[in-house]
Amino acid sequence: MPFDHIGFNVRNFLRSRDFYVQALGPLDIGILHERDDWAAFGEDGHVLLWIGEPAGPSGRIHVAFAARDRAAVRAFHAAALEAGGRDNGGPGLRPGYGQDYYAAYVIDPDGHNIEAVCRRAET
Repeated sequence: MPFDHIGFNVRNFLRSRDFYVQALGPLDIGILHERDDWAAFGEDGHVLLWIGEPAGPSGRIHVAFAARDRAAVRAFHAAALEAGGRDNGGPGLRPGYGQDYYAAYVIDPDGHNIEAVCRRAET
């Protein structure tokens, strides 16, 4: 895993929760814990992402989730757009980041840049 976990505040918890449920589903990342104003997302019992209210002063962030393959990157991008995200770079190779760096980027409802990346060659 490229990171242990990350957390940030959101302006509208329900809208953001629904966005991440749909966008991260293709990466096999789902809600592990949830309360009225926060949720923890992860896989295999390991929390990767916390979101919650109230929105405090904070800057926008970039989060990259590891995808199992390039199809999952494409599925993430499609699901995130359908969930209300804005395109910030469609699925494709990013040779400036590495020979097999295949990624897609979306802007979430709070303006955060969310990425799914697969670093494996297409088989």
